[in-house]
Amino acid sequence: MIFEAMFTAQDDDQGDDHDPTNGFTLVPLTSQNFKFDKPFNEPLKNRYSYKHGGYDYSSGVWQFEGYAFVPKGTSGVTIVQIHGAAHGATSLQLRMYDDGGIGDVRYYKYDLVASDLYDKWFRVNIIHNVDKGKIKVFIDGVEKFVVKDQGPGDLYFKFGVYAAPANSSNYMESRWKDIKLYKK
Repeated sequence: MIFEAMFTAQDDDQGDDHDPTNGFTLVPLTSQNFKFDKPFNEPLKNRYSYKHGGYDYSSGVWQFEGYAFVPKGTSGVTIVQIHGAAHGATSLQLRMYDDGGIGDVRYYKYDLVASDLYDKWFRVNIIHNVDKGKIKVFIDGVEKFVVKDQGPGDLYFKFGVYAAPANSSNYMESRWKDIKLYKK
C-alpha cells in the first residue's frame, strides 16, 4: 500500500495534531490490495507472500493509516513498516516491546515512539515524503516521531507481525482495522 501526505502552509508533509490526513486524498483500496496470511494454518513455505499490483511508490508524499491492537505478550516484533530503501531492506520499522509490561512502540529497537499501548486500539499514521527523505509517525493523531528515511527505493507499507531481532517473543499478534492509504 502507498500513502501520500498533505500540504500545509508550514510544512507540505505534515498533518495537524488532530487529523494528519487533512489535505490528503484517499486512495481507494479493495480486497485485491490485501494478502491475508494465517501462519497457524499454513505450511511454512506459504506464510509470506507479496503481491505486486498493490500500491508501490518511489516518489511523492504517501500516508498509511490504520488502527492497531497488540495484546500483552507480543514483544520485539515489527507491527508496521515501510518496506524498501536504498540502504537496507526497510525505511521504517515500528516494533512493539514489553518494556515494563505496558507496550512500548520503538523505531526499530532504538528510539521510543509511544508507550502504554498494550491491549487497546490505537491509530497509527505514517507520512512518508520520499522527495524530502522524511518520515513522520503519528499515534492517535499526535505527532510522535520524525526521522530521515533510508533513501529512495521500491517502497510499500506492510502491517502485521514480523519477527525481527533476536529474542522476539514466541507469542506474536497484532490486529488491524480501518486501513487507509492517502496521497498528496
